[in-house]
Amino acid sequence: MTLIMDNNGVQPELTSIQEENRPKKKKKAIVFKIVAYAVCIFLALLSIFPFWVMFINATRSSPEIKAHGVSLIPSTHLAQNIDYITKQGEFKAMRGFVNSLIISIGSTLCGIYFSTMTAFALVAYEWKLKNAFFTFIMAILMIPAQLTGIGFYKFMYKIHMTGSFIPLIIPSVAAAGTVFFMRQYMKPSLPMEILQSARIDGAGEIRIFHTIVLPLMKPAMATQAIFAFVNSWNQLFMPQMLLLRDKTKYTMPMMVSLLRGDIYKTEFGAIYVGLAMTVLPLFIVYFLLSKYIIAGIALGGVKG
Repeated sequence: MTLIMDNNGVQPELTSIQEENRPKKKKKAIVFKIVAYAVCIFLALLSIFPFWVMFINATRSSPEIKAHGVSLIPSTHLAQNIDYITKQGEFKAMRGFVNSLIISIGSTLCGIYFSTMTAFALVAYEWKLKNAFFTFIMAILMIPAQLTGIGFYKFMYKIHMTGSFIPLIIPSVAAAGTVFFMRQYMKPSLPMEILQSARIDGAGEIRIFHTIVLPLMKPAMATQAIFAFVNSWNQLFMPQMLLLRDKTKYTMPMMVSLLRGDIYKTEFGAIYVGLAMTVLPLFIVYFLLSKYIIAGIALGGVKG
């Protein structure tokens, strides 16, 4: 039995039952950590597995892929697959990268900046029809993009904008999903007192937005930037089927679609090489912005 003397001279004692329960609690905590780490490792492996298979298949030949299916061991045909895609006259990897970067970076910057500005107007100001405007934004989220594709193409055709990157960049200004996310993030985290102090000091609304709001929104902006960049980079229906016909303006996914060959001969290894080349920029963007996401999660945990 253990006695502990406090400052007032009182001697609270730890009973034998409490002493017996300590090892049990420690065992439960250890078991919980083991289970938690095991689940996290399993989910991480489950997420990595498709990418690992893709990179492995990029080193295999088409007959190996057809005969043996999934494999976790690299083969020796990577150079052969790379040589195959480099000899394809229509497949221009560098041109596809540049075109995809122009579209993805442009649409991401436009979408994040103007969505944050719209969310700021919905949170920081009181004006008529504000709730109706937000309801309209929520209604847009329920409209599939494919439903508006034909109408959008006809509009772009009438104003002679087909065959250009502009229709793939400018519409991202009206990103309803990004506006909703920014608004939800901004409502509890935007300090209205600091905004009022800045207005008293003579700062204009544009300056307040750029010097106070944008730095506070970095974690949310980084999160949405990843989603916006990935969505724009992987976009195939709108550029290929509707807008871009000039092969000099093909994006990287469109270039990869040129490798599928015909029903008699398809080099699957070369296709996986093209897919791997397409995915690499997405990894780079994620690793560059992930630190801001982690910082935002940590900040939210401290506030909570």
